[in-house]
This record gives sequence, structure tokens and C-alpha cells, in this order.
Amino acid sequence: MKISVKVIPKSSQNKIIGNIKDGSIKVKLTAPPVDGAANKALIVFLSKELKIPKSKIQILKGEGSKNKILSLDIEKP
Repeated sequence: MKISVKVIPKSSQNKIIGNIKDGSIKVKLTAPPVDGAANKALIVFLSKELKIPKSKIQILKGEGSKNKILSLDIEKP
């Protein structure tokens, strides 16, 4: 499954704040956008929120951007 995410780094809390008009999910993260810290924090945060292993989440596009496309390897029962 692929999802679009807009990341807002250096926020006061880690939080999914909803969908935006283009269908992306907006996520606030406390991590700064330095040396991949926000990317790592995004994967850890989504892993906990979605209850899937970090290894099942991959950034396909946008590692240096606020707008990212992620691949989630979610098994369907």
C-alpha cells in the first residue's frame, strides 16, 4: 500500500492531524529535518500508530522533502 504524507518537523508533539485536500496525510513530528532525523522519527511514529514493524515502512520518494510517498507492507488477513 502506498500513502502520501506531508511532514511538519519541529512541532511540539508527534501527531497525525488528518487528511489534506490532495489526499495526503499530515503528520507533525518533534524531530528536526536534519540528517534524516525526521524521516527516522516518521517511520518509528507510524510503526507505533499503525502497529506494524518499522521494517514494513519504507520511504519511496521525498527523503529530503516535506512531501513523501511511503510504502506500507500491511498483510491482509
